[in-house]
Amino acid sequence: MSTNNYLFAGFGGQGILFAGKLLAYKGLIDEKQVSWLPSYGPEMRGGTASCSVIVSDTPVGSPIVSNPDTLIVMNLPSLDRYEDAVVPGGTIFMDSTLIERPVKRDDVTVYAVPATRLASENGIPTLANMILMGKVLSVMGEYPSDSVEAALGKVISARHADKLDINRRALQLGAEY
Repeated sequence: MSTNNYLFAGFGGQGILFAGKLLAYKGLIDEKQVSWLPSYGPEMRGGTASCSVIVSDTPVGSPIVSNPDTLIVMNLPSLDRYEDAVVPGGTIFMDSTLIERPVKRDDVTVYAVPATRLASENGIPTLANMILMGKVLSVMGEYPSDSVEAALGKVISARHADKLDINRRALQLGAEY
């Protein structure tokens, strides 16, 4: 029996909710119990955005993640706010392009990925979130997988099917970093 609590956080417009939705759909495809709870400030782009995702073998009682097992942060204010909430032994994935300070805790595993820089250098400046997700999925031992591919097909609408390949490329960049 396992339950994993994830918290995604960053600025609005960074694809925080999209990344969380990808993980939630992957859980559904893997026949897990899933909760996806978005949260964002009234200003949308540029304001704060966070997303709680729970993936479990058993029914999810509450969609709120107060103490994540895994924290995925894309800006310094989010790391400042949520770093102490991660459970001891948990994991923090951070965009080291936008977060220059190291994680202060020594009881968590940290993956610092320069996602924004990699996205810019590879001509996909809006996909730093997917680069970071590639690393998350790779560390989880879930990339590549059929369920990730199927989840990508769910979060990218048919209207934007032309964006599938660049999202795959971004996931691959993160997985290989």
